[in-house]
Amino acid sequence: MFTKKFRIFTIGCLLIGSILALAAPSPPAVSPLCASGGRWIALGDGKARLDAGPEIIKNAARQDVVLLGEQHDLEDHHRWQLQMLAALYAQRPNMVIGFEMFPRRLQPVLDQWVAGTLSPKDFLAQAEWNTVWSFPPQIYMPLFEFARINKIPMLALNIDKKLSRKVAEKGWINVPLTEREGIGQPAAPLPAYKDFLRDIYNTHAAMRSKDPTKGTAEPEESFSGFVDSQLAWDRAMAEGLAKGMTRKERPLLVGIMGSGHIRFGHGVPHQLRDLGVRNIATLLPVELKGECESLRPGLADAVFTLPEKPQVAQEPPRLGIVLEDAPSGLRISTVTPGSLAEKTGLKSGDRLVELAGRPATSSAEAVSAIRRQPPGTWLPLRIKRGDSDLDLIVKFPVQP
Repeated sequence: MFTKKFRIFTIGCLLIGSILALAAPSPPAVSPLCASGGRWIALGDGKARLDAGPEIIKNAARQDVVLLGEQHDLEDHHRWQLQMLAALYAQRPNMVIGFEMFPRRLQPVLDQWVAGTLSPKDFLAQAEWNTVWSFPPQIYMPLFEFARINKIPMLALNIDKKLSRKVAEKGWINVPLTEREGIGQPAAPLPAYKDFLRDIYNTHAAMRSKDPTKGTAEPEESFSGFVDSQLAWDRAMAEGLAKGMTRKERPLLVGIMGSGHIRFGHGVPHQLRDLGVRNIATLLPVELKGECESLRPGLADAVFTLPEKPQVAQEPPRLGIVLEDAPSGLRISTVTPGSLAEKTGLKSGDRLVELAGRPATSSAEAVSAIRRQPPGTWLPLRIKRGDSDLDLIVKFPVQP
């Protein structure tokens, strides 16, 4: 069972890859630049302007490190990353790709995958995908296949959840050196980054406060542990990429990670600079009706506007449970035999505590949230069974 501190850290680390930078007010919309998708907007010199993609890619390929952002659950973000890998590879085939999705201890599995000795199924199983990352693997597999086909080394950049938990609970300074996985002292966060992390922390704390079973707001030391955990994550990824620069052939280091680790140079770029790495390119995908409308100087060197996807009418996912609002919380009164709920491991009498990190406060809201999930997505659930808290993941099947 996770502690309160670690639950906040876990949700925060997922949000960090997708939530917008909230530390400062947004400027007026840059509507002419966001008129259509498939275009590059340069931001590096402080003025947003349309730019030529080939020049942006050529300049990025000249750097030591290129960081490609993503929102973890958006398939088009990963398609864009694949496109960027191919474009950079054409410029500089001597490449190494680092991935946020894997803790360092799984490096041998990545080596076996690139060597071609593992099937996709075995790779995902040995990489403990369902445990260490849990986002739909099919949206990431093209990136892994690109590395395997071209024999491009893959680096596991992340820290293990066990270390994340300890840092979140105790603070970095109280974790023994022998348990830090060899990670050095992270550089102190820039003030704007700390404000950004504070907003993420407060957002989750506000959601928790609506649930009477969660108690009051977390103490300040819990926020400090959350910041330390995030810095350890950033530092680990920066050190993994910087270490790749020591190879004799001086490859192009490409980092695949959540955009929150890249935005405004606050996370991984800040830690890379502390390690002496100066030649860094930061590139992000943005949604036309999202971040593109509030672009700010310094967000990244350049952003790519993703076209809107047409909405396809589809049958809402069915989980196969009956919920009832009870004084003790949201209770699962019935689980349909053979249903997705039964296959996931849900049982009658379970109490539904959270859906995708958000408190489950009413049956109507829970049903609405489930129905909003498109086919092929994974929905994390936290349930209470007796005195135990259990984390389960509903894997809605892909629509034929």
